[in-house]
Amino acid sequence: MDKTIKLRVKKEIDSKSELKVLKLKGTLISKGYTEIIHIADENTEYYLNSFSTSPENKKEAEYFVLDYITNHNLDEIISLLQESIK
Repeated sequence: MDKTIKLRVKKEIDSKSELKVLKLKGTLISKGYTEIIHIADENTEYYLNSFSTSPENKKEAEYFVLDYITNHNLDEIISLLQESIK
């Protein structure tokens, strides 16, 4: 059964950060972690982005996201929801 990974993404961001977020999503797809990323409003400040991945890829995908956030200084824009990491 596929596992769901959820990201909280700030809505109001500058264009440079928006490009970094789009590159993250594109890389998740191109690396084969998922085929589609679902986007929903969480509240007035954040989007909730979620995607399903195979159980074998779950930890690797989570670590990739965390590394990407750190390496691209997106700590205040994207967060991996803790319920994902188990």
